[in-house]
Amino acid sequence: MSGYASGERAAVELHADVLVVGGGTGGVAAALAAAEAGASVVLTEPTEWIGGQLTSQAVPPDEHPWIEQFGATAAYRRFRAAVRDHYRRWYPLSGRARRSLYLNPGSGTVSAICHEPRVALAVLEAMLEPARRDGRLVVLTGCTPTAVERDGGRLAAVELRDRDGSARRVTASVVLDATETGDLLPLAGVPYVTGTESHHETGEPDAPETGDPQMMQGFTVCFAMDHLAGEDHTIDRPEQYDYWTSPGAPVRAYPAVGWMGSGGVLDPNPDPAGDAAVVVPSSLAGRFGPRTVDPIADLWRFRRLVARGNFDPAPPSDITLINCPANDYVDGSIVDVSADVAAASLEGARQQSLSFLYWLQTEAPRADGGTGFPGLRPRGDVMGTDDGLAMAPYIREGRRMRAAVTITQNDIARSVRGDRGATRYRDSVGVGSYKIDLHPSTNGGERRYDAAWPFEIPLGALIGDEADNLIAAAKNIGTTHITNGCYRVHPVEWNIGESAGALAAFCVSGGHVPAAVRADDGLLEDFQRALTARGVELHWPTVAAY
Repeated sequence: MSGYASGERAAVELHADVLVVGGGTGGVAAALAAAEAGASVVLTEPTEWIGGQLTSQAVPPDEHPWIEQFGATAAYRRFRAAVRDHYRRWYPLSGRARRSLYLNPGSGTVSAICHEPRVALAVLEAMLEPARRDGRLVVLTGCTPTAVERDGGRLAAVELRDRDGSARRVTASVVLDATETGDLLPLAGVPYVTGTESHHETGEPDAPETGDPQMMQGFTVCFAMDHLAGEDHTIDRPEQYDYWTSPGAPVRAYPAVGWMGSGGVLDPNPDPAGDAAVVVPSSLAGRFGPRTVDPIADLWRFRRLVARGNFDPAPPSDITLINCPANDYVDGSIVDVSADVAAASLEGARQQSLSFLYWLQTEAPRADGGTGFPGLRPRGDVMGTDDGLAMAPYIREGRRMRAAVTITQNDIARSVRGDRGATRYRDSVGVGSYKIDLHPSTNGGERRYDAAWPFEIPLGALIGDEADNLIAAAKNIGTTHITNGCYRVHPVEWNIGESAGALAAFCVSGGHVPAAVRADDGLLEDFQRALTARGVELHWPTVAAY
């Protein structure tokens, strides 16, 4: 690496056993696991909030129907229980909500635990606090990786830049890439994949004949809002409003009838009595049957964060989170493009979401025949921002490591495997379950669903052969464009990160490299026993059990 220009401050030097770059859902789980195993850890995050999907991106958890019983790590269960306990301790819950074993603060239909991002942040900070207090964990927010130093097959150091321009250089025995878009992979010269692969490369029946590295699922700048009837909270008309409401706007799901869909009418603050019917499907038939909830048919309830009926005294309004095809940005990329293009795409995504909000306030059809809901109020206080938009975009897909194992549609899709269930891996380090859910993509990629069997996470998907001490710890593992559609959700990313952090600590304590742990049956069994002791489930129960 070159030195610093005259007058530029020297980089602050740090060292740890484990460096976790990226403090999203996977990164936090990784740091927690590594620190609890006794390793010293540095965790870095470019935003001001750790937690990623759960906090700065403001996405209520996307989970499978059996999450309350099995199919998640013990640490993820502790997180979910702590969220509920936070509400029970600090919020004025109604009697019914307080007695609810599976409290769902927002009574949202997407998940059994829809909650505010700030609550998730408070819980994650509390979970990390013992390690921070004991000096085993240093958390650096506002830090972005800018360069990687290599020493042969090892990543020797990572350089980061703070928001004020100052530099930090961190050395570590093991480095984890838990960034939202796999940022360390190009910096380290590690092979990776983006976008769609061809059918000839992956053997997937639904892969295209020709791959497209820039055909990636759209990202979304979510926003939170409530509704105060009789008040006017209309925002300024967004600069790009004319574009986003034009017939040629790239909102794939609603080109002809506008953002609400055919016949769709927004229903702010529905009768709380109806929330008693809100359930998460729990049967195998529901798992593979038609979708029980249409996010456009009930846009308000789908990702609602606060339901009035759960609180006493009740707040004046529910608070809901908007993350739907109407604000999925597919007009450009932020991965492997110039800085100018990436900045334009990020601003375009913000403008798209603001335009959707403005359209809801001014033009959306109402049940009474009128148009617009001026009482919709953006809730920046919920999001940690001034405008009600999320602090960071929700990234569904970025760079994926060319790993020792690539999980394909042939390993998990019911359309391919019939009733055989998903592939069972010798080197499993966790489990997950979610449908293959592909949102509209850049370069014309269409929305796609495919039923998937409950699946496993192979250790080989977290490691490659180009860097001895690098572990993928988030959505950047060895999946394809298709299988990324189900390995990207909250409990799976948490499990990936937790197992990556535990692997890093296991390697540090024993003097191993990650690939050797996978290759050696004895080491692998020792590591899997350590995971099991942490409460990481390696395999699903038999089908008959669920």
